Order: sequence, then structure tokens, then C-alpha cells
Amino acid sequence: MDEQRRQAEGMRTSTRDLEELRERFRSWLTGRVGAPVTISRLTPPSGNGMSSETLIFDARWTSGEGRGSGADGADGEVHEVRCVARMAPASEAVPVFPDYDLGRQFDVMRLVRERAGVPVPATLWYEPDPGPLGAPFFVMERLEGDVPPDVLPYTFEGWLLEASPADRARLQRRSVEILARVHDAPFTAGEVDALRSPGTGGPALRRHFEEQRAYYEWAHGAMRLPLLERAFGWLEEHWPADPGPDVLSWGDARIGNVMYRDFTPVGVLDWEMATVAPRELDLGWMIFLHRFFQDVAESMGLPGLPDFMRSEDVCRTYEEMTGYTPRDMEFYEVYAALRHGVIMARVWHRRIHFGEQPMPADPDDLVFHRRRLERMIEGDHRG
Repeated sequence: MDEQRRQAEGMRTSTRDLEELRERFRSWLTGRVGAPVTISRLTPPSGNGMSSETLIFDARWTSGEGRGSGADGADGEVHEVRCVARMAPASEAVPVFPDYDLGRQFDVMRLVRERAGVPVPATLWYEPDPGPLGAPFFVMERLEGDVPPDVLPYTFEGWLLEASPADRARLQRRSVEILARVHDAPFTAGEVDALRSPGTGGPALRRHFEEQRAYYEWAHGAMRLPLLERAFGWLEEHWPADPGPDVLSWGDARIGNVMYRDFTPVGVLDWEMATVAPRELDLGWMIFLHRFFQDVAESMGLPGLPDFMRSEDVCRTYEEMTGYTPRDMEFYEVYAALRHGVIMARVWHRRIHFGEQPMPADPDDLVFHRRRLERMIEGDHRG
């Protein structure tokens, strides 16, 4: 386990010089607020996040007439802001995704915060010009709370594993409630349409599926992954006869993207995969992502949390909250496993690029949950 921790914590996601970036941030924010700014050291978060580059810092400045005349800034208004910046990774860092539309993510976060009653961090500034930092970026408020970690997974150790069954049940219910609130929020048709997957038209699920196929080609076209291509075929053969109604979908709906206090969400993070899709897209992702971490724990001989985030429990809670009965969940959970496979295989390509692991002899070994996906498409959906 110590070796797994060392390798996982050593995953490289950035090629940028953080000290240089800090000075560029300071200069940009000084121009933005119209007063000299001091910025703390930039630090990446620990535990979660492998796509966008995320940086944590504190900013301080004094505004108003007479600023700087007193040692403590008493002649002006002092601003101290705890910040998180999100920016697209540099091209040489083997980006996980082909495009990073940070302006879209910024708008989605603001929209969900205002309309859905979901505790999304307040959005502070968006900079579309790549000039100041070398890439577009946005800054949001930094919240405080506990996040179930990816490294080492929360199924291995930590506060969630050690919690009482009643506390875990509360966290599970409140997490499902996030989906219910987002899916039932009073967004306008125009707001929802603006988030649809690109394409010439057709149902949202089909457009999303074709977008995932194009993503696979971009990420792995130079080295085919037969298992993922079999999964695409399985999904075509098991396509839902009547996909449910389209809603705004979080896209990356998992507890590792939620900050909790007292087992209640206080921050809902990572909206870069937001889209329009049937409700089951988020449900399948939330269910499968826990199963993924549970499988990792069991592979290490650990008990994990086998009674947590079970499909039947999640769907029952969602139905109680919304009145909508989830359907075709086998399809959506396999779809989640496929999507996660495409993403994680790309992440392993990044590790190979940085010399953190060798290229496997069998390309299907780049799919970290290979055995689970094989069983799912062979009919052992719950095993």
C-alpha cells in the first residue's frame, strides 16, 4: 500500500514553473482589482484531480483612497480572499481532454449555484485571454471541508471509512440530493440547450455517446484499446428503447468532487464535464465510481465499503426525492465504466509520458478497471 501511495501521489499533472506563475497571477490580479496585490505560494490540491490544473492561493489587497498610507492598511478597505484557480494544462503535459472550455464551466457553476440551490463555490473572475498566464483560467472561492480522497482511496482509510453507518447513510442521501436538485432546477430551455453535446441534432444521449466515441479516437487513436471498442459495441446492442427526459447533467457526479462538513455537502466541485443528458447519466456515474474504488480496495485485500452507494439504494433514494423512476441502469453503469476507462487510460498515457510507469505489453491493461468492465459486458453486471 505504501508503494501505491507513493506512485499515486507522484502523478505529474503540470509542467509549469509555479513561482513564475505566482508572479504572473499577482500582476494580473493587481490590474484586475486596481490595487497592489500580494499572493501566497501557489500549491496544487492533494488527493484528487487529474484533468484541469488546479492551484490554491490566498490574495490580499487594500482598496479605497489613501491605501498604503498606514502599515496595516487602516486607511482603506482590506480584502483577503481564499482562492482556487482552474486552468487548462499545458499542451506538453499530455492533457486528459482535447478541449478545456473554462468559460463554459464558469457559467455552469454560476447557473447551478443560482438556480439549483446547490453549494457550488462562488465564481470570482474569468480570464479568457491566454496572455497573462499562458492559458485561459478562472478563479473561484476556496471552501473548507472534507473530500473523500482518490489517493489513497477513501475505501482504504480515512474519515468516511471510519464513520458510523448512520453518518455514511446521511452522506449518501445528501449526495444523491445534489443530483435531484440539479436535474429538477428551473433552468430555461435556452440555458439547457447551450450545454448540449456538439452535433447535428438528435437525442441528447446519442449526441453524448458520439462525443465520447470521438474522444476515444482523439485519446487512443494511435493505440487501439480492444476492450473499450467492445464496450462501445455492447452499448449499441443494449441501447435504451426510450431514454428518459433530458436534463442538465453534472457529468462528473461523484463524492470525490464534493466537500462535506458533518457528512453534508458544503461544496460541489468540478463541472467541466457538464452536459445535457438523461438523468441516469449522473446516477450511473455516481454508482460506478464508488464501485471502482471498492474494487481497488478489494484487490488489495481490504473490506472497503461494500454496502455504500449500491445501485438499488441510490436509485430508490433518487425516486423518493424526484418522483422519477430510473431505468436502464445496467446500460448507464456500463456506459460509466466505458467513459471512465477512456479517461483513465489517457491518464496512464500521461504517466508513461513522464516516465512514471512503462507501457504495458497489452494495451487493455491501460484500462485500470479492466476486469470489472470485462465482467460487465460479459453479463456479470453485479459481480
